[in-house]
Amino acid sequence: MKEILVTGGTGYIGSHTVVELHNAGYKPIIIDNLSNSNIRILDQIEKIIGYKPEFYEFDLCEEQKVIEFVNSHPNIQGIIHFAASKAVGESVQEPLKYYRNNFFSLINLLQAYQQKPIHFVFSSSCTVYGEPDILPVTEEAPVKKATSPYGNTKQIAEEILEEIATAKDNYQIIALRYFNPVGAHDSGLIGELPIGVPQNLLPFITQTAIGKREELTVFGGDYDTPDGTCIRDYIHVVDLAKAHVAAIQRMEEGKSAAKYEVYNVGTGNGYSVLEAIKAFEKYAGQSLNYKIGPRREGDIEKVWGDVNKSQKELNWKAKLGIDEMMSSAWKWENYLKENPIQ
Repeated sequence: MKEILVTGGTGYIGSHTVVELHNAGYKPIIIDNLSNSNIRILDQIEKIIGYKPEFYEFDLCEEQKVIEFVNSHPNIQGIIHFAASKAVGESVQEPLKYYRNNFFSLINLLQAYQQKPIHFVFSSSCTVYGEPDILPVTEEAPVKKATSPYGNTKQIAEEILEEIATAKDNYQIIALRYFNPVGAHDSGLIGELPIGVPQNLLPFITQTAIGKREELTVFGGDYDTPDGTCIRDYIHVVDLAKAHVAAIQRMEEGKSAAKYEVYNVGTGNGYSVLEAIKAFEKYAGQSLNYKIGPRREGDIEKVWGDVNKSQKELNWKAKLGIDEMMSSAWKWENYLKENPIQ
């Protein structure tokens, strides 16, 4: 059974990817410092796959610990690198935190593995496109000046990875440019678990609906969109998790056309914030208490992806729609009400 290292594997996307790696016949091994996740997610994963994955708690910014881990795990053949700070708004307020966490962790991993053949999947973002000129945005679109420190870390990290892939024969690298992950596992046992006030839309919706939050604020109602709110390409987290497995398999099977490749991972459809709210209200059969607030610094007006390249080369396609996104997120929120994890 091939071993795949998942950094940030107890986080939202990481935990779902651990499950999908298991389903595909891999042995996932997790590193997470638990700065934005909860150790009890390991128990939740165990309920789904039947065993608790091998887990190590430390910060990838600690170089010596990374070296010790690599030396003690010689059979790892692939890395899926999620571990990073990821909130656009917070990055504007705390840029140094984002540059430190997101670069040091990546560089330490790359440095420790530079003598070993490795398949590397990087958690990137559609924020690298900035405010795109043409929609849907393709992988060939120019990378524009980032609108936030978070987006800038993804842009620079991609540049680092492309240069490493060129300079070092042992690396095969795929960067997946995510759009907006939402939803939860259909078991209702894992999902997005924000610490404190949610930074993303859907947990704020579900927390408001269930009574944890009094009110949902929509950031900006005066954008140049049909209803004035931002438009995003929302993708179900399980579909996104499966894209990482597809990326590992592409490299394993020797199908990569270059040592460094990038792929959009989305549905190819855009929904506004208000459309997402209405979709949830329709599914849950209740109205949400929300207001239109000021714009949030760093937000992009509208973006959705052209996913033809991913469908053709990764042999991957998003299969779950807006209804499954809303229903699974609501199932998870109701599970948390009866089984608090935090």
